[in-house]
Amino acid sequence: MIRRDFLTRLAAGAASTGLLHSGKTLAHAVQGSAPPAGSAAKLERISISTWSLHNYFPSTREKEFNLPGPMLALLDFPEMIVDKYKVHHFEFCTTHFASSEPSYLQEIKSRLVRTHSTVVNMPADIEGLWDQGGLSDPDPKKRDWAVNAYKKWIDVAHNLGVKSVRCDPGKMDPKNLERTAQSYRALASYAEPKGVHVIIENHGGVGSEHPEELVKLFKLAGPGQVGALPDMGNFPDEATREKGLGMLFPYAHVVCHAKGLDIGEDGVEKKYDFPKAIDISKKAGFQGVYSIEYEGPGDPYAGIQKTLDELLKYL
Repeated sequence: MIRRDFLTRLAAGAASTGLLHSGKTLAHAVQGSAPPAGSAAKLERISISTWSLHNYFPSTREKEFNLPGPMLALLDFPEMIVDKYKVHHFEFCTTHFASSEPSYLQEIKSRLVRTHSTVVNMPADIEGLWDQGGLSDPDPKKRDWAVNAYKKWIDVAHNLGVKSVRCDPGKMDPKNLERTAQSYRALASYAEPKGVHVIIENHGGVGSEHPEELVKLFKLAGPGQVGALPDMGNFPDEATREKGLGMLFPYAHVVCHAKGLDIGEDGVEKKYDFPKAIDISKKAGFQGVYSIEYEGPGDPYAGIQKTLDELLKYL
């Protein structure tokens, strides 16, 4: 295991002591200001999502996936990622947790301490949420069910020192966003005392084609109640991407997704304008973490490295 420098130790210590819950970004918590130039500082702004390797987790493996390689367990993810990519920050998808029991969470914390690492965000996937309407369902009982389902993962995030949880809205009604906003206000009221941010990603038909709907939802929920998780790859075309990222990044204070979709041997992302997306984030003053979510063809381990190389080039 390669050990990192003082900044990494400080980041791990900040997570264990609750510094990362102060409302500052990870980069600010570690350094107090925007990081200086250099690859080491850039790595402090990067995380890797377990979703990048979802086909190696039994719970999310696709039937048609047939590339070789051992299956993964969440407990082993931190050490493997640190050894292979020298990245010490992660996104843990809730579908990759083997348990939410205290003993299992304690073991995860031990693995994070051992590798001087932190989890910056947890994308929470609730079974049946999209079918039932979730946080946006017209039936208040079903909305309460969705809120309570997310509260479980907010508690887990608090336990692990994770700064945010991605909570999907379900099937929103763009003409009636108030009930969705009401659900998010309830979630935010529960999460805020625990130092956890509630954030929404533009995916699943929400905010990708019409990002203005998410902005309207943020405003309805109330200032600071809910934030954005901008995903750079989740837009139908470049015009919508440029508009959408420009609208979402002002509401992003924790993390964004630097998505790898089809990076060629020349290291250039072919599906969208990667450097422009990074530039939009910078112009918006984004000081959070760029989380690698590789969803392209071929070996995902190589895809992660290509996405990482591209990020280091433009950060």
